[in-house]
Amino acid sequence: MSKFDFHFFINLFPLMIKSLKVTFEISIFSMMLGLIISVAIALIVQTKVKVLYPITKVWVSFFRGTPLIAQLFFLYFGVVQLIPSLKGMNAFTAAVIGISLNASAYMSETLRGAISSVDKGQMEACLSVGMTYMQAMRRIVLPQAAKVAIPALSNSFVDIVKGSALAFTLGVTEIMAIAQSEGASSYRFLEAFAAVIILYWVVISAFSYLQKVLEKKMNAAY
Repeated sequence: MSKFDFHFFINLFPLMIKSLKVTFEISIFSMMLGLIISVAIALIVQTKVKVLYPITKVWVSFFRGTPLIAQLFFLYFGVVQLIPSLKGMNAFTAAVIGISLNASAYMSETLRGAISSVDKGQMEACLSVGMTYMQAMRRIVLPQAAKVAIPALSNSFVDIVKGSALAFTLGVTEIMAIAQSEGASSYRFLEAFAAVIILYWVVISAFSYLQKVLEKKMNAAY
């Protein structure tokens, strides 16, 4: 049995760090798009908009009830057969769309719960002074709900970062793809995947620290 090649293990990090930019891009774009969709879903569910309300319930159930990797494959390899105009979609775009749609199902439930935690009397007070529903949500309710939602949304971002590792199955060259290719070319899978696990661990730990700092600032603001 071959020994752990420490030299090979160390030399993997510069290669993976170069591809870390792709991982961050997928994660940030997915978070932004997923958050936009989740806010829309949360507001639709909160107000029970006719026609759209049952659609959002099916949306959340579908994306929470099926594996992310199956959703990515369905989007990248399956949907293009139904919509030929999407054949030009690259793997990076497909990964961002797929991960954001999946994340939106979870984040919408987080936002819905956060909005519900705000005293209903505040919305009634806003409406009584002439604000529209959307003005009240934007100025009064959502800022308070954000404080409640930040910890859970931060955890969602962590899940997105980890979920971005599946982008390599579509052909995106990110850190998991580097680990796979380097491990396969040298038959050093132990070292390759040990390196990628440590790199993800460092990234997630750094973000967890930033999350705590953000929570403290939010608590001080409200």
